[in-house]
Amino acid sequence: MDITSSTVEPNTTAHPHAFPHQTLEGGDIAVLVLYFVFVMAVGLWSMWRTKRNTVTGYFLAGRSMVWWPVGASLFSSNVGSGHFIGLAGSGAASGIAVTAYEWNGIFCVLLLAWLFLPIYLVSGVTTMPEYLKMRFGGKRIPIFLAVLYLFIYIFTKISVDIYAGALFIQQALRWDLYIAVIGLLAITAIYTIAGGLAAVIYTDTLQTVIMLIGALILMAFSFVKVGGFDELQTLYFKAIPKNRFENSSCGLPREDAFHLFRDPVTSDLPWPGVLVGMTIPSLWYWCTDQVIVQRSLSAKNLSHAKGGSLLAAYLKVLPLFIMVFPGMISRILFPDQVACAEPEACKKICGNPSGCSDIAYPKLVIELLPTGLRGLMMSVMIAALMSSLTSIFNSASTIFTMDLWRVFRTRATEWELMIVGRVFVLVLVVISILWIPLVQASQGGQLFIYIQSISSYLQPPVAIVFIAGCFWKRTNEKGAFWGLVIGLAVGVIRMVLDFVYTPPLCHEPDNRPAVVKYVHYLYFSMLLALLTFIIVVVVSLFTEAPSREMVSRLTWFTRYDELPKKTEEPTGEGSPTDKSNGLAVSKNLPSTTEVNAEYGSTTDSTNAISPQGSSSNSGGTARCPPMLKNALFWICGMDAKDNAEEKAAEVPPPSPEEVLYETPCARHTLNVNLIVCLCAAIFLWAYFA
Repeated sequence: MDITSSTVEPNTTAHPHAFPHQTLEGGDIAVLVLYFVFVMAVGLWSMWRTKRNTVTGYFLAGRSMVWWPVGASLFSSNVGSGHFIGLAGSGAASGIAVTAYEWNGIFCVLLLAWLFLPIYLVSGVTTMPEYLKMRFGGKRIPIFLAVLYLFIYIFTKISVDIYAGALFIQQALRWDLYIAVIGLLAITAIYTIAGGLAAVIYTDTLQTVIMLIGALILMAFSFVKVGGFDELQTLYFKAIPKNRFENSSCGLPREDAFHLFRDPVTSDLPWPGVLVGMTIPSLWYWCTDQVIVQRSLSAKNLSHAKGGSLLAAYLKVLPLFIMVFPGMISRILFPDQVACAEPEACKKICGNPSGCSDIAYPKLVIELLPTGLRGLMMSVMIAALMSSLTSIFNSASTIFTMDLWRVFRTRATEWELMIVGRVFVLVLVVISILWIPLVQASQGGQLFIYIQSISSYLQPPVAIVFIAGCFWKRTNEKGAFWGLVIGLAVGVIRMVLDFVYTPPLCHEPDNRPAVVKYVHYLYFSMLLALLTFIIVVVVSLFTEAPSREMVSRLTWFTRYDELPKKTEEPTGEGSPTDKSNGLAVSKNLPSTTEVNAEYGSTTDSTNAISPQGSSSNSGGTARCPPMLKNALFWICGMDAKDNAEEKAAEVPPPSPEEVLYETPCARHTLNVNLIVCLCAAIFLWAYFA
């Protein structure tokens, strides 16, 4: 990625006023307050509506969601404040090529619903590490993967979204960056910690509507201001900052700014990398990432899960028009600020000497919109931040609780698991805040490129292991483990080199090592995926084949298998049954739930456990004032009384035919929409290529 900077003395006339010129007024504050009232109302309503006193109710919303909140939550979980800031910033800096990441996701989210999700549903998993535990056995892969997922969330999701949202609020309200972060997180944590996945999904739905309305309004204002799409194509190439280094590319727009496919050697996003190298991390994100898959698993049946993926795919068309184009227009309107090409000037304008392209979207909002609409767009940014963070927090706590805590606390009660999940959210918040300064300094101020480069180093090995596990029966635990370990080791080495050898300023010589200088991160993604695939195949072929238990109902080709006869095996490494947590989690049965014949709803089969971890109401809790105790239990989503009478006998898991059943009308409607969506995506790729 070209870094726009120079050594020329800053032209003070380019930034006579600190960004921004305007701040929020009374009408904007009123809109913001109204937004928070609506969000909290929806969050509290969903907390009241949903049964939160079970693991399934809290982490999977009781598997009762219909297609439209699932689709809205998929979209809003993906499109956070980092997208508004990052996509607009990359559009301002280099044009529309960054849109390829969004349109690539259209195909991958559909692959999730039609190929991967049937496997996950039949296997009855709650988390992605849990699937690998069923598929390969043992503990080292699920533990390794759970730690990696949490690491990726901190590096590429939580801290970036916090920084991006706080940057917007900082510029609009003139608040300190960290005060803005803490304020946002305090509001976000209320319904996330208390309400579980159901509260997250319903508030995501509201925030998706707010995001789309606000972003479309700003898009309309932007195009009217610049004079339409034709003027955008003309004026973008004239948006050159006054203070730049002559006889260099510093501050100049890219000649291929309006092309998705760019030169395979010299460009910032080479087209072979876009087609292949970009797809591999995208498959990880849309088909194996806990944040996305968890929303699909909350759907009441496969048809609703497919409908949610289709809705998300249709909405993924919009980022070019509501984020990238406005970012490019912001460069046209404010070239000396957004496209600043001198480190000292950039430091004064946005506090980042590497470049100020990330202020493109907030600059547009503050300078272009009238009172009231500025408040609406502030609500949009906060909605994007909160929807993304709540989704990540809930999924990260699910992984930590179900895949790590239960390993070390083998007799943890259901109450303990949900308390641990809530507390872990607070730990994630602290770690993410500490990571913000490094994010701010990375990748020339282009947040979205930072996210994608890190993803290209960490995610391909995981994607290959999931693909091999789902679609090749011969893949075994040893092949998957060594593919993960070696692939991630190579990826981490490249990631560290990127942080140590930062890109030079555009007028400086590039003295980085050849592997960093000449191997684009998208090409590295391709090489890393190929290396991992070779290791998985070779090790699997030269070691023992997986048992039938490790394959039945756990791959695409065995999803309709009958369950093998249950055999008594000691629990431990390689055991298909885990009873260590006291919740009777069998290999092919969803944890603590019984599924009805239509897979349309679930009923928890484990009694609500009192906070003492037993059915007796004894100890210090009995001496608590009843009203205070009941209020505390309601906030935490647990019952104060013992519900042992509700405990039902464990039922056998439903057959694959029942789990994957779709009515003919629903199946035909979904397949027609699938074809329409794919055709629309291919047309857009071809038109802008």
